[in-house]
Amino acid sequence: MTRSRCLSALMGVLAMVVALLVAPPPAAAAVTFTSTGVNQNGGNCLDLPGGSSTEGTQLRAFSCGSGADQNFAFTPVSGSSDTYTITTRSGQCVDVYGASTADDVAIIQWPCHGGANQRWRLVPVSVSGTDKTFDLVSVSSGKCVTPSGGSPSPGVNLVQLPCASANGRVWRLPGHTGGGTGTKTFTNPLSQHGPDPWLTYHDGYYYLATTTWNSTVTMRKSRTLGGLATAADQVIFNLTRPNGAGTMWAPEFHLLDGPNGKRWYFYYTAGREPYDLGTQRIHVLESAGTDPMGPYTFKADLLDPTQDNTWELDPSILQLGGKLYLLGTFYNGSQPMFIRPLSNPWTANGTRRLLSTPTYGWETVGGAVNEGAEVLQRGGRTFIVYSASHCSTPDYKLGMLTYNGGDPLNSSSWVKSPNPVFQRSDASGVYGPGHNGFFKSPDGSEDWMVYHANSSAGGGCDMNRSTRAQKFTWNADGTPNFGAPVALGATLTAPSGE
Repeated sequence: MTRSRCLSALMGVLAMVVALLVAPPPAAAAVTFTSTGVNQNGGNCLDLPGGSSTEGTQLRAFSCGSGADQNFAFTPVSGSSDTYTITTRSGQCVDVYGASTADDVAIIQWPCHGGANQRWRLVPVSVSGTDKTFDLVSVSSGKCVTPSGGSPSPGVNLVQLPCASANGRVWRLPGHTGGGTGTKTFTNPLSQHGPDPWLTYHDGYYYLATTTWNSTVTMRKSRTLGGLATAADQVIFNLTRPNGAGTMWAPEFHLLDGPNGKRWYFYYTAGREPYDLGTQRIHVLESAGTDPMGPYTFKADLLDPTQDNTWELDPSILQLGGKLYLLGTFYNGSQPMFIRPLSNPWTANGTRRLLSTPTYGWETVGGAVNEGAEVLQRGGRTFIVYSASHCSTPDYKLGMLTYNGGDPLNSSSWVKSPNPVFQRSDASGVYGPGHNGFFKSPDGSEDWMVYHANSSAGGGCDMNRSTRAQKFTWNADGTPNFGAPVALGATLTAPSGE
């Protein structure tokens, strides 16, 4: 071989090496996932009207809920890193009507056939303060899914229009995996100083409120459950009214029907002055819209119509048989739980009735206490899970009532389990687990509980109780199985759908 041929061959080899070194890594393979689609201009969700199974049904943007009508399956097209077919709950595919390339053509469901008008590219769009945001681009037309006219209003039908980074074109897909297949995890605590926690998942975020023991009401939010641990507590309301300006504790917020549609009602306990425990009463705020973080205005003091001279604590809400009830605890020598009918989220419709009295030995350690009633409903059954014994002891724990039919205001309509359903674990270093709440995973397939606990047997009723969360399951008889509390720092699988 001549010298010139050798040099030519060497240069060819070097060129290939350089090409390999500078070439970008291959894109991550697309993977199947299920997700809602939240429009970033109005916050409405991709929706199949009425869960229709009719071919040709036009999709819409509608107020976000938790039903299957708003869950869509994204299946990757073979060999692609960003192209999917999208399937509705009826098993049909999201489709551009007639494979048209014109503006304002309807986005419908149609029996799947694999055509280009049923293939969708997920093109990332950067949106400040959030993630997993995309244009949904039709492979056949190159145009994007959007509410007609880019409208932010609920109930608007979906069409295709030229793609953009605004004007209703952008959708958040909280279930998108980014091509990854690894299991997401988190560790407790979610708040180092977070007694009496209340946690819910709503419209792509987890929201957490805990006792502040001062005149502020605070909340933190995060896209992931584990992210709550580093999320900032934001003040959403300041207590200034003389009869409830101090020691805010035991907060809960519920999305309930009001005169102006659904609103968040934020229930809490507070007294006239800081640390004046004798004046503790239940109060309620009302949100201006459907954002759990408000803004809020003061709505009412939720005093008992005939017994408003005694303190009441730990408010919660029961919805049963189309009626609304307030749950709480009061003092009559011991500390039982009460139930009171409501005519609306802030108005009593009668005096309180005795719900449960501490009678078992495990309910009376350090003091006879039933408090922190929390509602759990599944499969037509209703349970009330409550905290028992005094919170100053490591034996603070959870008990359970089961609704047995009849008038919920009668204690005889509820059956108390003879044994605790969740209690201390010395092996895991968890003491005094109690004052819990319940929430669903983002995809609605899992049940989770949030609670506070101490990390030593000497812990008490103070701000050093930390917020923890863990998944629970169900027994064959339809009752919840909460298992045992897990140790701080243990690696837990994140809720399904994150």
